[in-house]
Amino acid sequence: MLRATITSIAAIALAYASPAIPQHTPHNQHLIELQARIGASASENPGEYGIAALDMDSGELIGVNSDMAFPMASTMKIAVAAAYLSDVDAGKRTLADTIRGESAYALMDRMMVRSDNRATDILINHLGGPHAIEAWVESKGVTGMRVDRTIAQLLASKRNLWEHEDTSTPKAMLMLLHGIDRGGFLSASSRATILDMMRRCVTGRNRIKGLMPQGAIVEHKTGTLNGYTSDVGYLTLPDGRRLAVAFFARGGSNRPAVIASAARSIYDGFQPRYAPRPTPEDYSFAQATVQPSSPDSSFGRVTLEANWDDDRDQ
Repeated sequence: MLRATITSIAAIALAYASPAIPQHTPHNQHLIELQARIGASASENPGEYGIAALDMDSGELIGVNSDMAFPMASTMKIAVAAAYLSDVDAGKRTLADTIRGESAYALMDRMMVRSDNRATDILINHLGGPHAIEAWVESKGVTGMRVDRTIAQLLASKRNLWEHEDTSTPKAMLMLLHGIDRGGFLSASSRATILDMMRRCVTGRNRIKGLMPQGAIVEHKTGTLNGYTSDVGYLTLPDGRRLAVAFFARGGSNRPAVIASAARSIYDGFQPRYAPRPTPEDYSFAQATVQPSSPDSSFGRVTLEANWDDDRDQ
């Protein structure tokens, strides 16, 4: 089932003081139409999708199943990095600290750029365990996100597609992303550190990045588990506006292509004056397939290189 929501937020920080982001009738017709297209197209694919996008300048939010919980997988590593950097800002730690023979910066870089699970668990345990990460998230007013296990525990656990542990709603992920980029969760230098790592992320290149135009600025973090695919982060539009975006997929067999197509629709749809409108033939989720192609192939065709994506549990 798809649930569509669209909201205009004067200040998303208001959401940190309440369990839900206030919602009311939108004023931008093109965003209403964009959301409807994304919801209708996603429903044509097997599986279940949670999608949300926030214009961090105008405060407008669109979403499909944006209040539904999905497993985070490795997208939770953003919270781990932010929690550590928050301690750096407070003078409790430094990025030069040696942990298990490596600098904290080196561990964080591997965690965010290559999704290294061992580096992640070293940082989680150093910070006090999964619930210390969750406590930091809750202290920032982010609701709808759970951090229950280390990565090793998560991978060792018997999972089902609808479990509640280690999950986030798309809207909660946007609250975290907004807080990092605009909400004062981190200092300017710590914000720059995490965004640089997310910009250099090498996993999941056929998800958010899959159909982006050449030169598009994307900062993101992927997540992959058996039956789940996710990608969350930031898009910078040609006019300089920034979007926080979250894509979660559960079940089905075409998850990366659906995410790539939705991401490009959002990139174009939030800037109707600047980008050509996609045609159904170009960006239909129903027609999107993952097929071998050159990384330099035209973005007008939904053809993605299958080996771009690391489908291991991570």
